[in-house]
Amino acid sequence: MLIERVCNARVRQQVYASSQGDFTMQLGAVADSFIDATAEPSSQYSEANKNATSGIPKHELVNCDLRASASGFRPSTLSLFDLSSAFSNMVDVGAILVHRAKAKGATVSANSYKVPAKARKAFEQGFAAQKSGKLADAQQYFQRAVEIYPKYVIAWFQLGSVLQKENDTNGARKAFTEASTIDSKYLPAFLSLSILAYKAENWQEVRELTAHILDLDPLNYARVRGDILDLDFLNYADAYFYNAVANYKLNHLEDAEKSAIKAERLGLRSHFPQVHLILSDIFAKKGNYTSAIAEIQSFLEEAPNSKYADSAREHLTKYQQLEASARKKLEQKE
Repeated sequence: MLIERVCNARVRQQVYASSQGDFTMQLGAVADSFIDATAEPSSQYSEANKNATSGIPKHELVNCDLRASASGFRPSTLSLFDLSSAFSNMVDVGAILVHRAKAKGATVSANSYKVPAKARKAFEQGFAAQKSGKLADAQQYFQRAVEIYPKYVIAWFQLGSVLQKENDTNGARKAFTEASTIDSKYLPAFLSLSILAYKAENWQEVRELTAHILDLDPLNYARVRGDILDLDFLNYADAYFYNAVANYKLNHLEDAEKSAIKAERLGLRSHFPQVHLILSDIFAKKGNYTSAIAEIQSFLEEAPNSKYADSAREHLTKYQQLEASARKKLEQKE
């Protein structure tokens, strides 16, 4: 079990729990420190105390969590800020519970196993044509497959994919919608519809579609297995980014923050660096300029030439001034 201290969506420290689940972490130790949790407690403390500072001020724990994670389990977190009132020299954080991951969604529809031979053959021909770049032929084959078997979910999805590549957005949307209507747990159709809605800036639809995806597959990883489709892992974590944007645009800031932080933790930062800007604006509205500044700095590190970079730099200067002003007022009160 990996235990991490995560502050402002960045991993600051990591330790591994022993086989009994015990772990020790010295707050204020050098970032990204790795401690052998199987050692004796005294040696753990000694190792953790190397290069350590005198600790971490409480205000710096506002956006800090302890996160426990292991393969096959959903990550679980505890707020360090909530625990900080109990901090003295040491604190027992208690038990951190994790639960096995059980995705309710699917990337293969059960209807696919009921497909008549003629429909399956048409699908195979369409899939081969699509791989060869013969989109017009692929479209005809997939259309034939769904005409023979109207509940052929994967054929509807592949038809939508071909139509999308042919820039027939309306046709693609209809095909994806057909697939999602036939099987409400078929995740690829919902993700494709989310992307189309995102491009159309239909934020309410994006919010509803991505919420459905995240409800069905909370860990956001699924695999397509079948005698025709043999894809690598599909990462539905993208849904967190689209959900964050939709909630932000609809002014559901708490939901936007949760999804954006999840997107960061799932490693979408390089894929969607804009997630930093969403969090920056949300933190700034809460008066948390330190976190807002950190998010913009992360964005500029990852996307220095983005079309949003100049605006981000302007906001960075603004937030730095506001943070300095707030700090000065605090010092005067003290």
